[in-house]
Amino acid sequence: MAQGIEYPCVLGTGQALYRQAKTRIPGGTQLLSKRPEMFLPENWPAYYSRARGVEVWDLDGAHYYDMSYSGIGANILGAADPDVDAAVMEAVRAGSMSTLNSPDEVTLAELLCELHPWAQMVRYTRSGGEAMAVAVRIARAHTGRDRVTFCGYHGWHDWYLAANLAEQNALDGLLLPGLDPAGVPRGLRGTALPFHYNRIEELQAIVARHGPELAAVVIEPIRNDEPAPGFLAEIRAICDRIGAVLVVDEISAGFRLTTGGAHLVYDLEPDIAVFAKAMSNGYPMAAIIGKRDVMQSAQKTFISSTYWTDRIGPAAALATIRKHRRCDVARRLNHIGTLVREGWRVAAERAGLRLEIGGMVPLSHFAIQAADAPAAHTLYTQLMLEKGYLATKACYVTYAHSEPIVEEYLQATEDTFGVIAAALHRGAVRDMLHGPVAHSGFARLN
Repeated sequence: MAQGIEYPCVLGTGQALYRQAKTRIPGGTQLLSKRPEMFLPENWPAYYSRARGVEVWDLDGAHYYDMSYSGIGANILGAADPDVDAAVMEAVRAGSMSTLNSPDEVTLAELLCELHPWAQMVRYTRSGGEAMAVAVRIARAHTGRDRVTFCGYHGWHDWYLAANLAEQNALDGLLLPGLDPAGVPRGLRGTALPFHYNRIEELQAIVARHGPELAAVVIEPIRNDEPAPGFLAEIRAICDRIGAVLVVDEISAGFRLTTGGAHLVYDLEPDIAVFAKAMSNGYPMAAIIGKRDVMQSAQKTFISSTYWTDRIGPAAALATIRKHRRCDVARRLNHIGTLVREGWRVAAERAGLRLEIGGMVPLSHFAIQAADAPAAHTLYTQLMLEKGYLATKACYVTYAHSEPIVEEYLQATEDTFGVIAAALHRGAVRDMLHGPVAHSGFARLN
């Protein structure tokens, strides 16, 4: 295991390549959540040479256990799962693209509708953000309306970022901090109306003003907090009353609590549900499933893309979902997630560190309660990296996380919390950092 192994703080090859990347790639990476500045500026390994299960090797050959984002939530079974990879290799050998269609997309549609009996039809994309754009397009086509109200995070497309187009340019960005709407047509202002999760009165106020104009209500079924009693049922009732499409974004929550959507656990019947990330264990794949009359409205508009027809995505999804159900993966995720959360609590208590813990159990996160929390979180990542862990204030558990790995991670965390608590007491946290404090990302409405 990683305990006791010392790692250099500055890993030259990865950081050198990242500096080169920023001269060729705007922002340096394709995903905000993978920018090294979000973790440990100037010291994060940045790139991997290979990954398997929860183990990652960087470009210098250093070995780590991933106790952070696990492919930003995509690797639900662990990286390079042998069953999923075998299905993908079979699809590659058979030809990943052809003038004809892959039969796997029909098989996958049948499986998704079997898991979600309320749904009868399925469309595919290859990423979550574009799948959400498709879902909103279908809802607008179905209702003939323009406005959408939402809570939670739903991607980068114009329909969503339009929420940050304020009356005056100076106010842009205040609704969803960290999401800049530059480049989004100002003509979309007022078409995306945000409300906070569990604050039904905010949705009711939006409906009172814009009800007949609302094409959809878009929500995550759960993220940081459990739904308040009656919250989800009231959203369903509102959609029925005003004729809006209820879209449930399962991109993060899906397959964490059960085999399928988290909405199944909460007895919520949407009109459309959207999946990506965990459904294919790291291979590009996304699905929009829904009720027949709503989904048929996709035929009223133009929704089409060549690479939505490749064979690899459906093959990976079929293998992932079948293994998920066969191995009762959700049960294990919640077991391991509970161990992690309890371990954080005990470690903080022993170190004398104040900690707030939240999130879905398999997607848990903590926040150090201190005046200079951002620096404390950065120091945590730095110290854990030196011990051989990719670790942040969040831990997205996978089927590959074993109890021995978690036990050693928690021991390392307890030791690290002790160092941080002492540094906070001395006012020396920033003095211990080998680089700048990590950047913050966008804030969610939940």
